[in-house]
Amino acid sequence: MRPRMWLLLAAQLAALHGSSVLQQTPAYTMVQTNQMVMLSCQAISSLTTRIYWLRQCKAPSSDSHHEFLVFWDSSKGTIHSEGVEQEKIAVFRDGSRFFLNLTRVKPEDSGLYFCMVIGSPSLTFGTGTQLSVVDILPTTAQPTKKSTPKKTVCRLPRPATRKGPLCSPITLSLLVAGILVLLVSLGVAIHLYCRQRRARLRFMKHLRLYPLEECSRLDY
Repeated sequence: MRPRMWLLLAAQLAALHGSSVLQQTPAYTMVQTNQMVMLSCQAISSLTTRIYWLRQCKAPSSDSHHEFLVFWDSSKGTIHSEGVEQEKIAVFRDGSRFFLNLTRVKPEDSGLYFCMVIGSPSLTFGTGTQLSVVDILPTTAQPTKKSTPKKTVCRLPRPATRKGPLCSPITLSLLVAGILVLLVSLGVAIHLYCRQRRARLRFMKHLRLYPLEECSRLDY
């Protein structure tokens, strides 16, 4: 049996069993046509020297099949499968993490992508990444925000600041007139008081003199 046929047959037998040894991220991604996407496969051991990438175009089932795309080897580098556009698919490594880079993707590139390691004697599959390529990305409706009514702030009017002299000529005239009226009133009150006092004194003096005159009339 040819090695490629053996690989595809082995993938058919182990496709439905994702392994915790190979963790793939993201689990699902959607990109627009002609864009680039990068899939990640994390191996627990950094001693992995070869990793395979496969694509499953249909949902996992008994009649689904895997398409071998490319594998990366520590000594040979990237090896593409027959019929795969080499400039479109690239694999590179960073420590224990392996990346599958797809450029200028098309809707026919959609599918479930698996990374895989061939052990002895079993195959180890990653958890898988579902890729969807669409012409137009769906828009997510933004939740409507309730408008909060603005609070009306009542502000008291500020007193106007008066500029210039504090008293106008009219005010000064009224003030002087009021002072004069008070002075005149005070003068009149003092004059009346003095007259009343003099009248009272004359009356008291008259009272003191009146008894003497009466006594003298009685003697006669």
